[in-house]
Amino acid sequence: MMSKPGAMCALTMIMPLLLAGCASVPTTRFYTLSVPSEPSEVREASRQSLPSSTPIFIEVMPVNVPERLARPQLVVSSPGPEQETRLLILERDRWSSHFNHELRDAFAIGIAERTGAVNETRGVRAQPTYRIAIELSQFDAIVGDKIQARFGWTITRSTDGHNAACYSVISEPVGGGIGGVVKGMQHAVSSVAADVSKNLIELESGHAATCATQKQDY
Repeated sequence: MMSKPGAMCALTMIMPLLLAGCASVPTTRFYTLSVPSEPSEVREASRQSLPSSTPIFIEVMPVNVPERLARPQLVVSSPGPEQETRLLILERDRWSSHFNHELRDAFAIGIAERTGAVNETRGVRAQPTYRIAIELSQFDAIVGDKIQARFGWTITRSTDGHNAACYSVISEPVGGGIGGVVKGMQHAVSSVAADVSKNLIELESGHAATCATQKQDY
């Protein structure tokens, strides 16, 4: 049995190693897709708000995403040896909720800000409600290169079933590191929210929806 002085000596020697081990534990970083609108976006939204003075309610449905993306961890691609691309699931870089939930929240906020509509996730049947269903069918985030995504959406009015359907293909260049990927994704979501808002306004105004199918930023 080790004597008390010996035990204290051993503990004194081990303690710095334990502290060093704790200090070396990587920090988990959390990100969100919901960001405040830029002043220019607010001004543009004021010019494109819904024509009716009666409140319009929207219900943004959960966003459908490929199964590999339905998780809180960021999923990115990185060039590997011999020009092969590796898919990485980043345990230490996470969205604040599952990616599909992050998308739904960001779209709901962005569309409401741009149109003046009331975001009601439970649906309000006493008022005309527009149900917005969005799908992310293709997605590739290449670190230090670009984000490529294809979003499709339908907008259906509850009172008469009148609807609009569009899609957008986005190629968004991104800066280096994970921060660049996050900013690029925020920009892509903002762009799609603007397109959906435009279609919502067209539908409420009695016009046919117009689709801007492809966007490339260089």
